[in-house]
Amino acid sequence: MRPFDIHRIDHVVLRVTDLPRSLRFYREVLGCTIARERYDLGLVHLRTGASMIDLVDVAGRLGARGGDATRDTARNVDHIALRVEPFDDAAIRQHLAMHGIDVAEPTSTNFGAEGDGPSLYFRDPDGNTIELKGPAVRDA
Repeated sequence: MRPFDIHRIDHVVLRVTDLPRSLRFYREVLGCTIARERYDLGLVHLRTGASMIDLVDVAGRLGARGGDATRDTARNVDHIALRVEPFDDAAIRQHLAMHGIDVAEPTSTNFGAEGDGPSLYFRDPDGNTIELKGPAVRDA
């Protein structure tokens, strides 16, 4: 018997090569807000609804412990799924295009915490894959 139950993801930490560029992406494109800044560590905590994404500069005190920066052949995270609502595929694609983000793949239906629902995938400036996950599709 475990002495705890998991309720949700608290935070995800991403090592990034250009902290200001990544901050612009996560704030302007995804709407995250800064919760706390620790530039002495090369760390910025971003609020993402009930959870957080922490950005760590690979050249900073914390980030250097992780070794070389990520690249196409060496990623440290497969993807982050951010639950969004409403899920208006055309509006989301238009918003991303305005920020120079190409979404080559069609929206697909995938399983998530709430069940099967729409998913749209793209990459952040460091090549980390972001999934925008819509609400589960309920059977009629």
